[in-house]
Amino acid sequence: MSDKGFSAASPDGANSIRLRGLLQLDSRLFFGDEVPGNNAFVLRRARLGTDGVMGRDYAFQLLAEFGGSSVSVVDANLNIAISKALQFKFGRFKVPVGLEQLQSDSWTFFNERSLASNLVPSRDLGIQAWGVVWDGRLDYAVGVFNGVADGASSNNTDFDNDKSLAARVYVSPFKDQADSALHGLAFGIGGSFGRNKTASGRTGGYRTDGQQTFFAYQTATIADGANWRLSPQFDYRHGSFGLLGEYVVSTVNVRPGATGAKAELRNEAWQLATGYVLTGEASSPGGVVPRASFSPTGGAWGALEVTARAASLKIDDGAYPLYAALTSTASEAASFGLGLNWYLGRAAVFKFDYYQTEFGFNPAAPPVSSSAVLRQDEKVFISRFQFGF
Repeated sequence: MSDKGFSAASPDGANSIRLRGLLQLDSRLFFGDEVPGNNAFVLRRARLGTDGVMGRDYAFQLLAEFGGSSVSVVDANLNIAISKALQFKFGRFKVPVGLEQLQSDSWTFFNERSLASNLVPSRDLGIQAWGVVWDGRLDYAVGVFNGVADGASSNNTDFDNDKSLAARVYVSPFKDQADSALHGLAFGIGGSFGRNKTASGRTGGYRTDGQQTFFAYQTATIADGANWRLSPQFDYRHGSFGLLGEYVVSTVNVRPGATGAKAELRNEAWQLATGYVLTGEASSPGGVVPRASFSPTGGAWGALEVTARAASLKIDDGAYPLYAALTSTASEAASFGLGLNWYLGRAAVFKFDYYQTEFGFNPAAPPVSSSAVLRQDEKVFISRFQFGF
């Protein structure tokens, strides 16, 4: 047992097992909002799981979510390592496309991922080949998956016989140059391609930073044809400073029902986020580790990080009026956020974020939306207590 959690290993290190847990309790406070019940405490995540290694080359991961109305599986996969350069993963895990989506749910600059993450897949069932080459400077992944809509995760059901291909290449060219200002620079590109012919192939809705839906297709609209995504991305760390950015384009072919005109829609999003650790610790995609854990009697206060983010998502004008309702959806969302993260130790964090989102509408939309969410800019303050190991 340590501040990283509970684990056990064989004397030779060939076999090990670790218990994992994550608790995130949020407080959401909306300003000037007409939607009743929005101001609330939310159990955002309550997860318990285990991961381990058997015989050095076989790794497994099991993670369950207890925070919803029923228990669900988050991750369940097996990894077989032929070498560091060639490994195979089987099961349910994150699809290798979006930068921020691939980061741990515990360690992002902000409580909620940006608007750009709406356009990339989350978790899916599939098989993936991946590895690390070029002396650890290049990561690659390529896999075949059931295929999920933008922002969605697989629910263990595939509604058609078509599959999706996803791939990502991510390079850290200066990783071995410790004295270089570019030592912490990494960049790459992820993407996916597949085909769908069901309603499950188009998104169930795009959400704001405050987790309110601002766009959804008409109920009868179905995906019918090819869909693809492309996402160039980068991450830069230098001492206490961190900066990341990504652009995502997601294209889907849709029909207004089983029959009717077919259209290819291209939705686009981007984000730029930054953080600075005021107390001097290193910024890292894996989270900030305080030099000394919070201890008032010992004069230690943990670590403090300030963050800022700008993001935008634009819906293809061709979505209106046939595939999405003019009266109840926004065709664009632009947001900015400011945050303060207080790391009490490895396990405990307080995060305080303010988000503001402005909505744009199709020129043919009515002057007042029928959706209470869209009648004013979204202004929300989200506080989170997180405990994880």
